[in-house]
Amino acid sequence: MYRISELGKRSGLARSTLLYYEKLGLIQGRRAGNGYRYYNDDDLQRLLMIQELHQGGLSLKECQQILQQGIEPPLLQQRLEALEKEIEQKQHARDLLKALLGKSSEGLRAFHQRMESIAPNAHRDWLLTQGLDESGVSRLRWLSKDLHQHERYMQDFERIFAGLDRHGPGSEQDTLWALKQITPSPSHILDIGCGPGASALLLAQHTQADIVGLDNFPQSLVRLAERADQQGVSKRITPCNASMDAIPYPPASFDLLWSEGSAYIIGFEQALKQWRPLLTSGGYLVVSDAVWLDAPASDEIGAFWQSEYPDMQNIETRLAQCAEQGFKVVATRTLGKAAWEAYVQPLRQRLVQLAPEVSGSRAMTDLERELAILDQAGAQFSYQLMVLKRTD
Repeated sequence: MYRISELGKRSGLARSTLLYYEKLGLIQGRRAGNGYRYYNDDDLQRLLMIQELHQGGLSLKECQQILQQGIEPPLLQQRLEALEKEIEQKQHARDLLKALLGKSSEGLRAFHQRMESIAPNAHRDWLLTQGLDESGVSRLRWLSKDLHQHERYMQDFERIFAGLDRHGPGSEQDTLWALKQITPSPSHILDIGCGPGASALLLAQHTQADIVGLDNFPQSLVRLAERADQQGVSKRITPCNASMDAIPYPPASFDLLWSEGSAYIIGFEQALKQWRPLLTSGGYLVVSDAVWLDAPASDEIGAFWQSEYPDMQNIETRLAQCAEQGFKVVATRTLGKAAWEAYVQPLRQRLVQLAPEVSGSRAMTDLERELAILDQAGAQFSYQLMVLKRTD
């Protein structure tokens, strides 16, 4: 026989808990002549079984019900589903904390991508509080996607692209085709996301316009200035180190805006909305964007673009958005094989050249994955070049 204090020691339960259990009828003490409650070994074993069931997520009432009436599968299934959901939530919480502490690179990239999808403005504001400037925030959002490894990532990324003339698909043929659609010839051009100047330099050669090349990579602008000087057009090309969503020019400053392969950084529709006021009445916007030509044929292609450009649309949707944002579609065409090779081949050669020095870096891994996907361009996806005219 056990007094209540002894039962408590053997079961690990407090006296108050045992009295509560007795009140519920889970155990039943017997009073001796001296007034003390006594319990036997059956009471102890019953307590131990109740504790085991209780740890499975069952309420005390449900434990009593099972002890008296046997197992009820629907009840247990309900508790199992609730427990699995709780475990999933706990695992997500653990993964998130590990990611924020810098202990899980994949987890942190997933966190950044999810925040870009569901709360982009709050994500941007939070990144600014982490010590990044606007350019750093932009690069993290569309390149490194890893707060803790961002600096190293960008060092490797910039090293890889140093000396490359193109940072995205395009060709002289496509650029000149788009320029021919614009009448009269422009006099003030803003090349947004100009990179090292592939488009800006070609525009300078085929127009007499003053051109601003805007980019948030200083090394790209240095390369642009060097090439402009070599080609004798430096007097008409002005490098501008700024973000494309904070362009430091007043409304109606340009009669032609040019942006090949960079509008996706701030979102295609957002780019149209923000850039339109920079144009004079009847001014033109030439912009290219990745589009679906067909549904993705493989999970690999779909997963890649879902992570890199979740807002990717088909051509018809993009053209409809242009009209909604106050633009008339003058002409449009899909970039061909030459435009992709002009970007892919030099980049692939550069990766081979730098492999001994930056092998294993996240930037190289990401670019190798990108090249594997871009080799399949032209079937399910490509870039669409659009010549648009501002309507008033």
